[in-house]
Amino acid sequence: MIVNSLGRELPEKIGDYVVRPYMGAYATPAPTETVVTKRVMGHRIPGDTKLLPDLKAAIRASGLKDGMTISFHHSFREGDLLIGQVLTAIREMGITGLRFAPSAVVNIKNPSIVDFVRDGTIDRIEASGIRGELGDAVLAGEVEQPVILRTHGARPRAIEAGELTIDVAFIGASAADDYGNCTGLIGPNACGSLGYAFVDAYNAGCVVVVTDNLVDYPCCPASISQQYVDYVVKVEQIGDPEKIGKGAARLTKNPRDLMIAERTADLIAASRRFKEGFSFQTGAGAIAIATTKYLADRMREKGVKASFALGGIPAAIIDMYDEGLVRVVECSQSFDAVAARAISDRPGVLEIDNADYANAYSKGGFLNREDFGVLGALEIDTDFNVNILTGSSGEMMGGLGGGPDVAGGAQISIVTIPIIRGRTPSVVKKVFTLCTPGETVAVVVTEAGIALNPKHKNYAELKEDLEQTSLKLVTIEELQALAEKLTGTPKPIETTDRVACIVEYRDGTVIDVIREVRR
Repeated sequence: MIVNSLGRELPEKIGDYVVRPYMGAYATPAPTETVVTKRVMGHRIPGDTKLLPDLKAAIRASGLKDGMTISFHHSFREGDLLIGQVLTAIREMGITGLRFAPSAVVNIKNPSIVDFVRDGTIDRIEASGIRGELGDAVLAGEVEQPVILRTHGARPRAIEAGELTIDVAFIGASAADDYGNCTGLIGPNACGSLGYAFVDAYNAGCVVVVTDNLVDYPCCPASISQQYVDYVVKVEQIGDPEKIGKGAARLTKNPRDLMIAERTADLIAASRRFKEGFSFQTGAGAIAIATTKYLADRMREKGVKASFALGGIPAAIIDMYDEGLVRVVECSQSFDAVAARAISDRPGVLEIDNADYANAYSKGGFLNREDFGVLGALEIDTDFNVNILTGSSGEMMGGLGGGPDVAGGAQISIVTIPIIRGRTPSVVKKVFTLCTPGETVAVVVTEAGIALNPKHKNYAELKEDLEQTSLKLVTIEELQALAEKLTGTPKPIETTDRVACIVEYRDGTVIDVIREVRR
């Protein structure tokens, strides 16, 4: 066994996977290797067609074979209808043992992805996170090889480093022409930004665009160019945009959540960084949406406008743009139908490559210029380490997403969390799964007070700013003690020695592992 810098015990090797232990948020040096890609040179004779009659024809033309790697984007989230169609076609063709490597696993049903694991179509998974029936199956040991979980920024890094090679990428597009120019911005089932699919289009061995809206050539706008696309298929429906916001963007009337949100906006407004041209990211959870609305109020009160808002974008951010409170919206993902449509009709709402958003191992991205990043969490411990994957009984509840990337990039990273959920503490002595290292978390906002991280690089600055306000400052230890007093000491989750998931940090080192839960 080896121990990483956060004290997590890790096997030296997990199957064929060689563990590189996490040694610090900024410890991994800049790579000097050449970018690796599976993309091959193509040659099309004028007059050739890329349009194929159905998915099976495209799968056959792609050369997909047993044991290869396939990928998808998750822009439709729980409204995705493409993944099931493709996997069903693959199963009917008798192809097995595939590595399933989407940008994130969505909780789709009828068919469920777990069905394709159980019948052998899929035998390896690499994604941002896994939840629902598939998550339960993974932690119950039904997937033989450990699942590799990566942040949104770690995925493009892994692809360019050659650690994750995509053989065939299936890209769902709400509009496409017969030569492969495609987008998610227009059409009856617009999903918005295709930011998570760009790295697949640029690096996969074969790219198949699947659409339910074939338009005249050339498709305009085009998010992904024809030059990267091998084949095009038209199906009846690729996704339901009304379900994009399910489980993501949601409003809250909970007084506790509203209190946390208002305190978060007050904290941002109290910072010296809250000035003309500041930048921010708030996300799309219940507390995050409320924070966005309170932040807009503070911006009006102080006459301050933001230079840009970043990341997954909900309607609340588009409202701020329309009001003139935000100059530019940099959108890697659209969290609802309003945000999905906004890119095509508002010049300052831009679709960006996810790598430009969150990949730390590039020549510079938006997170390096972000002032405030607001994050949610399932648990946080007294060292400010964050768990955004596993729930109180060890079940898989979420994905890594971009949380660790935002915390590592933003100047002031803010975790918003209630101190308890039901009869379970959210502020604990030690998180069950470590996803975001505490050294990158600046502050925690709860209904019981605000805790600053004395080990964060901007601690002194933030402490000085907040001490001039009436905001209640407490220690993280006080929050943990209060949470435990209210709930009692939770019973430890029992696990076996078998590693079910490997949790990578944004640099590819292993920050933690999730062991099979003992039932």
